[in-house]
Amino acid sequence: MPDHVILVGGKKFLWDGIDYPDGDKLSAAAKKFRADGFDVEVSEQDGKLYLYTRRVAQQGVAPNA
Repeated sequence: MPDHVILVGGKKFLWDGIDYPDGDKLSAAAKKFRADGFDVEVSEQDGKLYLYTRRVAQQGVAPNA
């Protein structure tokens, strides 16, 4: 089982929870995450590839309750 969290350049990336059967499917998923505004990292662990993502939350003003 892969690490659920990795640090890259001092930034925390979370595993997307999917075991990809091949690099093509992983590349397609990474492309979609990038299009959705995520930073993407690929990590090889125990001879398998895993996709990790992160996105900085946009700061906003909370509505008054």
